[in-house]
Amino acid sequence: MGAAESSSKLGGSVHDFVVQDVRGNDVELSRYKGKVLLIVNVASRCGLANSNYTELGQLYEKYREKGLEILAFPCNQFAGQEPDSDEKIVEFACNRFQAEFPIFRKVDVNGNNAALLYKFLKSERGGLFGERIKWNFTKFLVDKEGHVMNRYAPTWSPLGIENDIKKLLEV
Repeated sequence: MGAAESSSKLGGSVHDFVVQDVRGNDVELSRYKGKVLLIVNVASRCGLANSNYTELGQLYEKYREKGLEILAFPCNQFAGQEPDSDEKIVEFACNRFQAEFPIFRKVDVNGNNAALLYKFLKSERGGLFGERIKWNFTKFLVDKEGHVMNRYAPTWSPLGIENDIKKLLEV
Protein backbone atom coordinates (compact mmCIF):
# COMPACT_ATOMS: atom_id res chain seq x y z
CA MET A 1 0.00 0.00 0.00
CA GLY A 2 1.38 3.41 -0.91
CA ALA A 3 2.23 6.05 1.65
CA ALA A 4 -0.47 8.46 0.49
CA GLU A 5 -3.17 5.80 0.64
CA SER A 6 -2.15 4.53 4.05
CA SER A 7 -2.10 8.04 5.53
CA SER A 8 -5.27 9.33 3.86
CA LYS A 9 -8.18 10.12 6.17
CA LEU A 10 -10.94 9.24 3.68
CA GLY A 11 -11.61 12.86 2.91
CA GLY A 12 -10.89 15.14 0.03
CA SER A 13 -11.02 13.41 -3.31
CA VAL A 14 -10.09 10.31 -5.25
CA HIS A 15 -6.92 12.18 -6.23
CA ASP A 16 -5.65 11.85 -2.65
CA PHE A 17 -5.11 8.08 -2.99
CA VAL A 18 -2.28 5.90 -4.16
CA VAL A 19 -3.06 2.43 -5.54
CA GLN A 20 -0.90 -0.30 -6.98
CA ASP A 21 -0.65 -1.41 -10.57
CA VAL A 22 -0.42 -5.11 -11.44
CA ARG A 23 3.36 -5.05 -10.98
CA GLY A 24 3.05 -3.62 -7.46
CA ASN A 25 4.15 -0.10 -8.44
CA ASP A 26 2.48 2.81 -6.68
CA VAL A 27 0.18 4.89 -8.87
CA GLU A 28 -0.87 8.28 -7.53
CA LEU A 29 -4.45 8.91 -8.60
CA SER A 30 -3.60 12.62 -8.68
CA ARG A 31 -2.18 11.84 -12.13
CA TYR A 32 -5.83 11.71 -13.28
CA LYS A 33 -6.66 15.28 -12.22
CA GLY A 34 -8.67 16.90 -15.01
CA LYS A 35 -10.01 13.51 -16.20
CA VAL A 36 -13.42 11.96 -15.66
CA LEU A 37 -13.01 8.55 -14.02
CA LEU A 38 -15.17 5.46 -14.09
CA ILE A 39 -13.91 3.15 -11.32
CA VAL A 40 -15.10 -0.45 -11.53
CA ASN A 41 -14.50 -3.64 -9.54
CA VAL A 42 -14.11 -6.38 -12.15
CA ALA A 43 -14.14 -10.19 -12.22
CA SER A 44 -13.22 -12.33 -15.22
CA ARG A 45 -15.45 -15.29 -14.37
CA CYS A 46 -18.55 -13.29 -13.54
CA GLY A 47 -21.64 -13.67 -15.72
CA LEU A 48 -21.56 -9.88 -16.15
CA ALA A 49 -17.99 -9.87 -17.50
CA ASN A 50 -18.74 -10.17 -21.24
CA SER A 51 -21.20 -7.30 -21.45
CA ASN A 52 -19.34 -5.06 -19.00
CA TYR A 53 -15.85 -5.52 -20.43
CA THR A 54 -17.21 -5.06 -23.96
CA GLU A 55 -19.13 -1.89 -23.13
CA LEU A 56 -16.36 -0.46 -20.95
CA GLY A 57 -14.03 -0.90 -23.91
CA GLN A 58 -16.50 0.87 -26.18
CA LEU A 59 -16.79 3.82 -23.79
CA TYR A 60 -13.03 4.01 -23.40
CA GLU A 61 -12.44 3.98 -27.13
CA LYS A 62 -15.07 6.66 -27.72
CA TYR A 63 -14.18 9.06 -24.87
CA ARG A 64 -10.55 8.41 -23.96
CA GLU A 65 -9.27 11.26 -26.10
CA LYS A 66 -11.94 13.53 -24.60
CA GLY A 67 -10.75 12.89 -21.03
CA LEU A 68 -12.32 9.64 -19.78
CA GLU A 69 -10.26 7.11 -17.86
CA ILE A 70 -11.62 3.77 -16.75
CA LEU A 71 -9.86 2.27 -13.75
CA ALA A 72 -10.50 -1.45 -13.24
CA PHE A 73 -9.86 -3.13 -9.90
CA PRO A 74 -10.10 -6.93 -9.90
CA CYS A 75 -11.82 -8.34 -6.83
CA ASN A 76 -12.30 -11.96 -5.74
CA GLN A 77 -14.82 -11.31 -2.95
CA PHE A 78 -17.93 -12.38 -4.85
CA ALA A 79 -18.28 -16.15 -5.33
CA GLY A 80 -14.55 -16.45 -6.05
CA GLN A 81 -15.03 -15.13 -9.60
CA GLU A 82 -11.56 -13.55 -9.88
CA PRO A 83 -9.19 -16.23 -8.53
CA ASP A 84 -6.29 -15.72 -10.95
CA SER A 85 -3.11 -13.73 -10.49
CA ASP A 86 -3.04 -10.07 -11.45
CA GLU A 87 -0.98 -10.90 -14.53
CA LYS A 88 -3.47 -13.52 -15.73
CA ILE A 89 -6.35 -11.12 -15.15
CA VAL A 90 -4.72 -8.48 -17.34
CA GLU A 91 -3.89 -11.09 -19.98
CA PHE A 92 -7.54 -12.24 -19.99
CA ALA A 93 -8.95 -8.71 -20.25
CA CYS A 94 -6.49 -7.63 -22.93
CA ASN A 95 -6.65 -10.78 -25.06
CA ARG A 96 -10.35 -11.53 -24.85
CA PHE A 97 -11.75 -7.99 -24.73
CA GLN A 98 -8.85 -5.90 -26.03
CA ALA A 99 -9.11 -3.83 -22.84
CA GLU A 100 -6.84 -0.81 -23.10
CA PHE A 101 -7.85 0.90 -19.86
CA PRO A 102 -5.69 0.47 -16.75
CA ILE A 103 -6.22 -2.64 -14.66
CA PHE A 104 -4.81 -2.45 -11.17
CA ARG A 105 -3.75 -4.93 -8.50
CA LYS A 106 -6.52 -7.12 -7.07
CA VAL A 107 -8.25 -5.55 -4.05
CA ASP A 108 -10.95 -6.19 -1.50
CA VAL A 109 -13.87 -3.79 -1.80
CA ASN A 110 -15.74 -4.83 1.37
CA GLY A 111 -14.75 -5.77 4.90
CA ASN A 112 -11.85 -4.88 7.16
CA ASN A 113 -9.29 -5.35 4.37
CA ALA A 114 -11.11 -3.18 1.84
CA ALA A 115 -8.82 -0.86 -0.07
CA LEU A 116 -8.93 2.68 1.32
CA LEU A 117 -9.97 3.94 -2.12
CA TYR A 118 -13.05 1.73 -1.97
CA LYS A 119 -13.81 2.77 1.60
CA PHE A 120 -13.75 6.35 0.34
CA LEU A 121 -15.89 5.63 -2.74
CA LYS A 122 -18.51 3.84 -0.64
CA SER A 123 -18.56 6.57 1.99
CA GLU A 124 -19.19 9.16 -0.72
CA ARG A 125 -21.95 7.22 -2.50
CA GLY A 126 -23.76 4.52 -0.60
CA GLY A 127 -25.86 2.02 -2.50
CA LEU A 128 -28.99 -0.02 -2.03
CA PHE A 129 -27.15 -2.08 0.58
CA GLY A 130 -25.67 0.91 2.39
CA GLU A 131 -21.99 1.34 1.84
CA ARG A 132 -21.41 -2.32 1.00
CA ILE A 133 -20.56 -3.26 -2.60
CA LYS A 134 -23.20 -5.74 -3.77
CA TRP A 135 -21.35 -7.58 -6.55
CA ASN A 136 -18.78 -7.42 -9.34
CA PHE A 137 -18.96 -4.48 -11.75
CA THR A 138 -20.24 -1.84 -9.35
CA LYS A 139 -19.30 1.45 -11.00
CA PHE A 140 -18.37 4.86 -9.53
CA LEU A 141 -18.33 7.96 -11.72
CA VAL A 142 -15.85 10.63 -10.61
CA ASP A 143 -15.62 14.19 -11.92
CA LYS A 144 -12.46 16.00 -13.06
CA GLU A 145 -11.80 17.27 -9.53
CA GLY A 146 -11.94 13.77 -8.02
CA HIS A 147 -15.41 14.02 -6.47
CA VAL A 148 -17.62 10.92 -6.59
CA MET A 149 -20.70 11.93 -8.58
CA ASN A 150 -22.64 8.70 -8.87
CA ARG A 151 -22.69 4.99 -8.18
CA TYR A 152 -24.20 2.39 -10.50
CA ALA A 153 -25.33 -1.13 -9.69
CA PRO A 154 -23.52 -4.13 -11.19
CA THR A 155 -26.35 -4.77 -13.64
CA TRP A 156 -26.35 -1.17 -14.88
CA SER A 157 -25.00 -1.17 -18.42
CA PRO A 158 -21.80 0.86 -18.87
CA LEU A 159 -23.34 2.33 -22.03
CA GLY A 160 -26.25 3.46 -19.86
CA ILE A 161 -23.80 5.78 -18.10
CA GLU A 162 -22.74 7.46 -21.35
CA ASN A 163 -24.92 10.57 -20.95
CA ASP A 164 -23.60 11.15 -17.42
CA ILE A 165 -20.04 10.79 -18.70
CA LYS A 166 -20.71 13.21 -21.56
CA LYS A 167 -22.05 15.82 -19.12
CA LEU A 168 -18.92 15.61 -16.99
CA LEU A 169 -16.69 15.71 -20.06
CA GLU A 170 -18.73 18.63 -21.39
CA VAL A 171 -19.06 17.05 -24.85
